Amino acid sequence: MPISRRDFFSSTIAGSIAIAVSPDAAAAQPSGADESKRAKLPVIVCAANGYNYLDGAYAFLAGGGDTLDAALKVVAGPENDPNDESVGLGGHPNEDGVVELDACCMHGPTRTAGSVGGLRNIKNASLVSNAVRLHTGHVMLVGEGAEKFAVAQGFPRENLLTDKSRREWLLWKETHSDWWGPGISSADWRNRFRSAADIDQWQRFMDRMNEVAADVGIPPELRDEAIRYVVHPPTGTIHCSALKQNGEISGCTTTSGLAWKIPGRVGDSPIIGAGCYTDQDVGSAGATGSGEENIRVAGAHTIIENMRHGMSPFDAGMDALKRIVRNYDGDKQRLQFVDMVFYILRKDGAYAGVSLWEGYGDESEPHRIAIHDGVKRLEKTTALFKGVSQAWPPVKLAT
Repeated sequence: MPISRRDFFSSTIAGSIAIAVSPDAAAAQPSGADESKRAKLPVIVCAANGYNYLDGAYAFLAGGGDTLDAALKVVAGPENDPNDESVGLGGHPNEDGVVELDACCMHGPTRTAGSVGGLRNIKNASLVSNAVRLHTGHVMLVGEGAEKFAVAQGFPRENLLTDKSRREWLLWKETHSDWWGPGISSADWRNRFRSAADIDQWQRFMDRMNEVAADVGIPPELRDEAIRYVVHPPTGTIHCSALKQNGEISGCTTTSGLAWKIPGRVGDSPIIGAGCYTDQDVGSAGATGSGEENIRVAGAHTIIENMRHGMSPFDAGMDALKRIVRNYDGDKQRLQFVDMVFYILRKDGAYAGVSLWEGYGDESEPHRIAIHDGVKRLEKTTALFKGVSQAWPPVKLAT
C-alpha cells in the first residue's frame, strides 16, 4: 500500500528511535493459553496475499480435488499478478536486476516433495517445483538447470521484470546498491547503521531520492512506495496448506525473495523443512518473513515435530519463534529487525497463525493469515512480542 511522504518519513525516524529503546520495552506475550482454532473440513490456510484466490481453490478442494493442486491454485494467483511484487511475475529483482524465484511443495498423500531455487524467466516457480516432484528422481533443482528443466516441461520463458519493478531497481541502483554484510547475526551488525547527522540532512537525502525517482520515470503517486522499498528492501512470499475431509494434506511456498539480494541468494521458501513442511501423519506448516532466520531453526519442520510430540499448533509455532529469539539471546535491540509469520494446520483442522511481532513497522496492516473452510476470512496472528518490527538496514539519526 502506498504511503504518504510524511508517513514514510515518520516511520523511518520511528525505526531509528527504536534503536535506543530499552531491550525490555517490548514484553513477550503470555503463551500459557492455547490459542489454536478449529476449522471445518475441508480447509485452506495461507498467507494474506492469497486471500483473493481462495474461493476457486476451495471450490476445487470441496469438490474432491487434490490438496496440493488446491494449494497451487492459490499461490499461482499472486505469481501471475504483475502488481504483486512478492512472487512470480513482477517480483523484485536481485542486485543485477534479474528476478530469481524460489519455491517448494510437499504432497502429503504420497509423501513426495519438489523444490526449485534461483529460477529465472519462469513465473510459476510453484508449478515447476511440483513438476520436479512429479517428473524427476530429484527433490531440488536450482539455477540454470531448473530453468532448462522447466522449459523442457513446457513452461514458457518470459521477462519477469515489469516496468514498475525495473524502475524501482534503477532507483535502488542509483542511490544504494549494497546488500553486502554485515548482517544482524554478525558481531559488527551496528556497522550497517546508515548515519545521518540530523533530521534536516535526512530530509535532504529524501529529497534527493525523489529527484532520482523522477529521473528514472517513477510516477509521482508511486515514488514514496519505491523509496521505501529501496531504503528498506522488502521480502515477499506466500505459503498455502490445504486439508481435505479424509485427512489428506499438502503445502507449498513460493517467493521472489529478498529485494536487491546478491545473485544466487536462496532464502527459506525452497528449503523443505524451513519455508514449508508437510507430514501426512501430522499436518502442514509454512512461513513468511526473515528467511535466513527461519533456515537456522528449520521452522516448518520444527513445528511439525512439535505437533507430532503433542504440542498444539499454537504452542508448536510459538516454540519455533522462541528458538529464533534464543539465537539472539533475547536481544531485542537486534530482534526488532527480525520478523517471522508461521502458518500452521494440523490434520484434524486445528490451525494457528503466529508471528514474532504484531506487524511491520512501515506498514499499516497487522500480520494476518487467510482461512477458507466454507467461510473466507482474514485473522490476525498472535504475536510473541508486542509492537512492530523495524525495517533493515536501520537509520541512526544524531540526537
